[in-house]
Amino acid sequence: MENITMSDNMFCFQCEQTASQAGCTGCAGVCGKSASTSKLQDELTGALMGLAKKYNDNRNEEITKLLIEGLFTTVTNVNFNDDTLKKMIADIRSYDIADEYDMINLWRENEDIRSLKSLILFGLRGMAAYAYHAMVLDYEDEEVNAFIYEALISVSENLSFDKLLEKVLEVGKVNLKCMELLDRANTESYGMPEPTKVSLKIEKGPFIVITGHDLKDIKLLLEQTKDKGINIYTHGEMLPAHAYPELKKYPHLKGNFGTAWQNQQKEFDDIPGAILYTTNCLMPVKESYADRVFTTEVVSYPEMVHIGGEKDFTPVIEKALALGGYSEDVQMTGINGGTEVMTGFAHNTVLSNAEKIISEVKAGNISHFFLVGGCDGARTGRNYYTEFVKQSPKDSIILTLACGKYRFNDLDLGEISGLPRIMDMGQCNDAYSAIKVAVALSEAFECGVNELPLSMVLSWYEQKAVCILLTLLYLGIKDIYLGPTLPAFISKNVLEFLVENYGISPISTPENDLQKILNK
Repeated sequence: MENITMSDNMFCFQCEQTASQAGCTGCAGVCGKSASTSKLQDELTGALMGLAKKYNDNRNEEITKLLIEGLFTTVTNVNFNDDTLKKMIADIRSYDIADEYDMINLWRENEDIRSLKSLILFGLRGMAAYAYHAMVLDYEDEEVNAFIYEALISVSENLSFDKLLEKVLEVGKVNLKCMELLDRANTESYGMPEPTKVSLKIEKGPFIVITGHDLKDIKLLLEQTKDKGINIYTHGEMLPAHAYPELKKYPHLKGNFGTAWQNQQKEFDDIPGAILYTTNCLMPVKESYADRVFTTEVVSYPEMVHIGGEKDFTPVIEKALALGGYSEDVQMTGINGGTEVMTGFAHNTVLSNAEKIISEVKAGNISHFFLVGGCDGARTGRNYYTEFVKQSPKDSIILTLACGKYRFNDLDLGEISGLPRIMDMGQCNDAYSAIKVAVALSEAFECGVNELPLSMVLSWYEQKAVCILLTLLYLGIKDIYLGPTLPAFISKNVLEFLVENYGISPISTPENDLQKILNK
């Protein structure tokens, strides 16, 4: 990686599946992103740094929106459309920025400096995704917005190892505030999530599958499809929508289609329904379903119909009616053969049972809590998380969130004194719930979070996972197990720092890791 040159087709190492666990440097990335798209995303990032520098002392709503949208657009699997990226770059340059940053300078940095700057940048991209979701619902925070400017600028500056390390942890600090903002935006808009069983059956007749994280989009879609004989199914990241009172009240919100994002190409093959992508994760689209894919918000893919700010989903509705859906009910299953899943165990639900949980722990009925969550992905080895959950003690509780839960969320592990052993807290957007529960339990038990019978076993894929990890580090949470591989952008020296100060461990085998955790 030290010998990166301008002649290289591309350089990208921001996601977990990056080539050879080192970096994608060919004509296309493992994710399907082309070299031209990668270079345009680098160009966009450099332009954003210049824009932040120019307007840092004169911040305004218009510029802030551009920064947040631009950063979100560069998150893995959000945008594969070169035309969209070129337009965004042109829009930024219309502000006559003079000090753009050339990203090749970052990739050529000393590996420790590059590592810390990458942690800042990738964490910032993830945080921007959360800020964007909140902004769509008219929720903003000035501290979060101001930090986006400052952090972007810091990546372009010549800062020492120690100064960059401070900024890395500050990303975690501000991201906590950003996640709290998004939690408030979602719950005040759509109500507090409630534990909800979700069917994996697809009923006969016309239907639309909606994927991504944007709850406003599913609300609008549900409104526009009322009384049209069209059923709505969530997919992947949209599963938690079933738990929100203002969304679950629609009777045509029927269930969940398929599993995690990386299975799209298989599960959407020849699907007789329309598909609406809100905000990531988008896989390269196969010909067998390309004519029924629609995008909105920052998601974009060449030749797909994009629904703009007017949010008129008529083309999606017409396509669903034309396709007609399945002629008979189709029973889909999770990866373990289950026919339903549960979601909606947000912090309000868990903490409303806090006294019961505490009494069960003190009585010895609950031995341990495992937070097993994070991103799913295609790399081999992710069955680790399925086996870990299967092998967890029968008197333990599994808290989970994000797409990694699709590895095991259809398992029936039973209950402990009426409490389900698997509690799905939502998506990565809902990580604030897990943090709030951990802090509340530590207060109830009058101990530090690290002294709780709680272990975090996390999977990562893209940049939202990075900013959540940085938040956990900022909070001083130690002994996190991380997999399926360690990030390629973490240098040896930075890794040693994280191991020494926070006890971060790569996953090994479920048997070994469970033994280490339970015998600690």
